[in-house]
Amino acid sequence: MASAVNCCLSSSCFTLQSKLKTLSLKNNINSSSSSYNMHQNFRTLSFSNNVSHNLFPKGNLSFSTITQKPTRHSVVCEAAPKKADSAAKRARQAEKRRIYNKAKKSEVKTRMKKVLESLDVLRKKPDAQAEEIFPIEKLIAEAYSVIDKAVKMGALHRNTGARRKSRLARRKKAVEIHHGWYTHDAAPNAA
Repeated sequence: MASAVNCCLSSSCFTLQSKLKTLSLKNNINSSSSSYNMHQNFRTLSFSNNVSHNLFPKGNLSFSTITQKPTRHSVVCEAAPKKADSAAKRARQAEKRRIYNKAKKSEVKTRMKKVLESLDVLRKKPDAQAEEIFPIEKLIAEAYSVIDKAVKMGALHRNTGARRKSRLARRKKAVEIHHGWYTHDAAPNAA
């Protein structure tokens, strides 16, 4: 068997290679009027099972015509690979910031809770000594540091940070007043 099977019709010629690698349709310039009527507009063409036994052992191969719309001129350009969508990138960045800010806020709340619980325990203690406030002052200093860092990084608004620090200082002052340890440091009048 030849390497290519040629089936020529009067108005067209189909070339089908034995391995089905290429399939081409070519129009002939000279066509007779009788064959034009018979194969008008390339109606369904088929290769039956008995035409080429080795190529089509199971049935038919059919070609149908596709009606074409009026010709439209269009230019197709291949662009560079698409960059990442900016909205998707912003969403990823926002999610990353949200998780980071949530951790910072949680740390602030945890530090404040430790200080406030320690102050409540000290307030309820009837025989508390003035030296027992020093470990709590250390906790307050750590809480202030965490609050200031959260404000610096933008996780908390500066007014919120100031309000939280003020809450801790007021609660400490209330405990000191309750036990009588508070001494008012009046600023000397400069006149």
